[in-house]
Amino acid sequence: MMRIGKLTDYATVILATLANERSRLLNAGTLAERTHISAPTVAKLLKQLQRAGLVDSTRGTRGGYQLSRPPDAISAATILDALEGPIALTDCSAGIGNCCLEHSCQVSRTWQRLNAAIRKSLSEISLAQLAGLDARAPVVPIERELKQLTRAKAQA
Repeated sequence: MMRIGKLTDYATVILATLANERSRLLNAGTLAERTHISAPTVAKLLKQLQRAGLVDSTRGTRGGYQLSRPPDAISAATILDALEGPIALTDCSAGIGNCCLEHSCQVSRTWQRLNAAIRKSLSEISLAQLAGLDARAPVVPIERELKQLTRAKAQA
């Protein structure tokens, strides 16, 4: 099963919380309370998000964190890259020279095309959509795709 890690999921929840509070600085403790994610985990993720340039921090008693850019300028792909590294379904889709079979492999081009399609889809979804701030959030297509997958698994 292909799945994003729990920390990436938590980071997205933290970023969505910050997106919904654009006018305020939120400290790690407040973010932990609002998201129900442990304070040490929130602190760890905020450091990663800051290193990746997704959040800015302000020090001091009235300090805290905020998004470094508008939520519609942060894509799901950017979030995944920051926490998990570049998306790669297979070694060959990560780049040339990563697989010892690449010169004789007949399926690598297809995996690379699939990887590019997934990357493109993730790049088209913004944090604003993930946070429910953008009416263009693709709720219906995703529900339709999940139903189709469920039907296909039931028939198999």
